[in-house]
Amino acid sequence: MKNRYSTLILLILAVLAIFAARAILAERIAMPRTFELFDTLTIAGALAVLLQSHRCLRRSDWLVASTMGAAVGVGMLFATLFSPFPFLGLVRSASGQALLRGLLTALAALGGLAIMRQGGPVQFHLANGEWRSAGRGVLLGLAVGLPLAILNVFALRLTQGDPLDWQRPIAALLDALQPAVVEEVIYRFALWGLLWLLLRRSLPRSSVWLAGVIALLVHNFAHFDDLFLQSPLTALGMGAVLAIFWGLPPLLLARHRGLESAVAFHWLQDAVRFLAGF
Repeated sequence: MKNRYSTLILLILAVLAIFAARAILAERIAMPRTFELFDTLTIAGALAVLLQSHRCLRRSDWLVASTMGAAVGVGMLFATLFSPFPFLGLVRSASGQALLRGLLTALAALGGLAIMRQGGPVQFHLANGEWRSAGRGVLLGLAVGLPLAILNVFALRLTQGDPLDWQRPIAALLDALQPAVVEEVIYRFALWGLLWLLLRRSLPRSSVWLAGVIALLVHNFAHFDDLFLQSPLTALGMGAVLAIFWGLPPLLLARHRGLESAVAFHWLQDAVRFLAGF
């Protein structure tokens, strides 16, 4: 029994150690954001999977991943409402961010696809040419996401105390693709798949959902770097609420309806948020 859960325990301890070490060191020295730490680790894992399993990829996988990366990169060049933090404090320019985000997206997508070809937890229907399944997943993601997107705007208005400041709809719709595509591909596709690979032998029956929940919590709590320094208990509480309302839906959508469904859900949250000026 001890050996069966040892990998899971080590994973949880490693995740907690990263969060704790980052918070402790951030009070003393300039530290990368938690997102950047896990982005880097996930891409490193995706590259390791690619080196070992690239032969299982299809031509459509390479095409879809490169197209997504190119779309993210080009979109970043024209983004006006979305402004990412300087990556590791180094990449600041729009062109640098465009190149970096496009590359990260393509690599994470390829790693996720290599895991998917080995029976991974999340399907990417577009890579299989399953357009109807992808379309149905997108529509379901939008339907589930709409009431939560409206709730999110009201919650932001309440917590931040700022009035609605309507932005250009086209800019909001396009810029929302940046966090939706990049974060879902990295965390809901690549990271979930990597964690599943680590857990599938020791916990074959529960590895899918355990890996998914860990990826969900990493993604959610990575939003609260500053709040963890100011008020750790508040950060834990807000992270729990975020996980229930805005973490579980894309987790379930990704598992049952594919990556496209989770991206559509995430996209609508940010599109409505950007439109309202948050």
